[in-house]
Order: sequence, then C-alpha cells, then structure tokens
Amino acid sequence: MECNASGSKQSLSWFVFGLMASVTFVGLLSELVPSGILPQMTEGLGVTESEVGFLVGVYALASAFAAIPLISATLAFNRKTLLLALLIGFAVSNIVVGLSSSYPVVVAARIGGGICAGVMWPMIAVYGTRLVPENMHGKAITIIMSGNTLGISIGLPTMTAIGLTFGWRSVFLVLGMLVVVIAVLSYLYLPVVKGETLSKSNSPLAVLKMPSILIVLLLTFLSVAAHYGIYTYITLLVELIGFSGGIGMALLIFGIGSVISVLVSAHYIDTYLRPLIVVMLSIGATSMAMFLAFKGTIIISHIAFFLWGLAFGPLVTMYQTAVSMQVEKAKDIATSVASSVFNLSIMFATWAGGMLLINFPTSGVKLIVYLSLICFILAIAVAFLAKLTLRSASVLSTK
Repeated sequence: MECNASGSKQSLSWFVFGLMASVTFVGLLSELVPSGILPQMTEGLGVTESEVGFLVGVYALASAFAAIPLISATLAFNRKTLLLALLIGFAVSNIVVGLSSSYPVVVAARIGGGICAGVMWPMIAVYGTRLVPENMHGKAITIIMSGNTLGISIGLPTMTAIGLTFGWRSVFLVLGMLVVVIAVLSYLYLPVVKGETLSKSNSPLAVLKMPSILIVLLLTFLSVAAHYGIYTYITLLVELIGFSGGIGMALLIFGIGSVISVLVSAHYIDTYLRPLIVVMLSIGATSMAMFLAFKGTIIISHIAFFLWGLAFGPLVTMYQTAVSMQVEKAKDIATSVASSVFNLSIMFATWAGGMLLINFPTSGVKLIVYLSLICFILAIAVAFLAKLTLRSASVLSTK
C-alpha cells in the first residue's frame, strides 16, 4: 500500500495507527525506564543517583540535537524505510545497555537511542497525518502518541516490576526484543509514504521565524520541564513522602489518570485545543501543590498522583498538534523543532533536578517539586496570553 502527499488519503485505520502507537510506546520506554529502576541501576553500575538520572537526560539531549539536522537530512527518505532503520537503532541501544557493565558504554548506547528518538518523534506524527484528511490530524496524532501514555501507564510499571523481579538488565533486554517484534510488524503492515524535498520555505529557519511557533515552543519548554523535572526522580519522590503502595502503586495510579486524559483529549483536541492545554496545566499545578501541602497523606497523595497523570497524558499530543496546525507545509521540520525543544526541556529539567539533589541532599526532591510548580504556573500564564495562537490552531483543525 502506498500513499504520498499528493495522493488520496485514507480513512483512519485502527490497526495501522495502533501499530504506530506501539512505536511511540517503545520510544517512551526506551527513554524513561531508568526512572523506575533508578536504585537498582545505581547499585548495579556503581554510580550515583544523579548519574543514573543523567542517562535519561543525555538521551533527551541527543534527541534534541539530532532532531532538526537529521529530520532535514532525511526529509526526502521514504517514511517507512526510515522508521524501520530507527527501530533497529532502538533495539541495538537497549540490548547494549542490558548487556554492558561499563557506565561509559551505557551512556554511549543511550546517546545512540536518543538520536533515533530525535528523528522518530517528529517524523511519526507527520507520517500519520499524511494518511488521513486534515480534519482528522489531531485525532491521528492523539492515537499515535497514545503509545506515550500507555508506556507510562502500563509499560513503565510492567518494566519496573520485571526489573525488581529479574534484575534491571532484563528490562532493557526485554525492551530490545519487543522493538524487534514491532519492527517486523511495521515492515509487513505499515504503508509506504514518500518524503519531500527540503527548500527555503520549509527549512528550520523559516519555521523559527513564525511567532506562533515560538509561542508554542515556549509553552512546550515550560510544560515539559514542569512534568519531567520531578518525573525523572519519581522514585525518590515516592520515598520522600512515604507513599502508601510504593513506586508500583504510584505509577499505576499515574498511568490510569494518563489513559483517561488521552481518551478525553482524542474527542476534543481538534476543536478545543487551548481550553485543553489550560485545563491540563492547571491540573498539573494542583497535583504539585498537593504533594507539597499534604506529602504522603493517604488518599490525598493518591489523588495527587492521579491528577498528575491526567495532566501528563496528552502532553506530547497537545504540542505536536499545536505546532502542526501552525503550518501548511514543512510539518516534518516544524515538529522536529518542537521535538528538539521538548527534549532540551527534559535535559534542562533532569540537570536542574540533579543539581538540586547534589547541592541540597536533604531537601532536593522537595525543591524539584517547587520548580515543577513554578513552571506549571508560568505555562498557564503563557497559555492565557496566547489566545490568538491557540485559537487559530483550533480553527485550522476544523477546516
């Protein structure tokens, strides 16, 4: 089956888009699994907690720097062929981490995986939108990026349980083999989509000259920093507040909230993008405030994790959709710029959290929560001031 930018577009195929969602599922897990098994990796590699946190940060940093140049360099490539190459890269990265005892080798493998992620995240969203009519772009992106949410809600708790039972190395080996299976299915069933030629009108510089894109990028930076600053160290947060049920229960409740919010956003994202963003940011801020005010109080802390999950669920989808709706052409380039900012935000948040832990050993985790709360509040302010940008994105989605 073949589709190109000028050809007729198909109706949404749940199997094809579900398979694309499985790609983002393993992409998310490849990035975040160290967060759930941080103590085990710390002991196994003989490094500090901040150094294991750095494995998340360096992955994000590699993604950020790779996205724009590699998306530009591979813009003319067949989308399916490119995706298969990226999946092979994910598989190799995870398997090497699972087999290596050397921290530098693990870092190198994480950088390789991050480079693949830097190309995959922006590319696969646009890959999907080119298979459906314009009025279904938001829904298509939501389904594809639901793999991100399922990775948080189901994948990460499952991988954490595997790590606690069979050792942290087993997590990366299982994940590597899962990627191989998805690569085979993608080869068999994903449609072929041709690339496009890079020109001055669809270059990264042209995209960055658009004020509406810059506003969405600022929102992306603040929102991602708010979530990932503390999520990278979620295990330490659970320990600090003495959360009843431990990390497994926290991830489960967080995941349930994420799944619910993705289902809701799939219905409203094409027509109510701005209200959705404002509501989710407000819920995120509320959850951080609850952690600070009530700590590990039973029921209240469980509600806080649920609310945080609600706010996190549509994070990627909201801003990928917002960026995509600002441009008629150059969607791959625009989303690659957004992806770079997304991953730079993760790197910043991880670095800032690590510095707080190093410089304030007894209160570092609490300070990270404060940092997240501040970022949420700033993002809410930007969203309120960006009425024209987000409204126009919502209007464009209905045309």
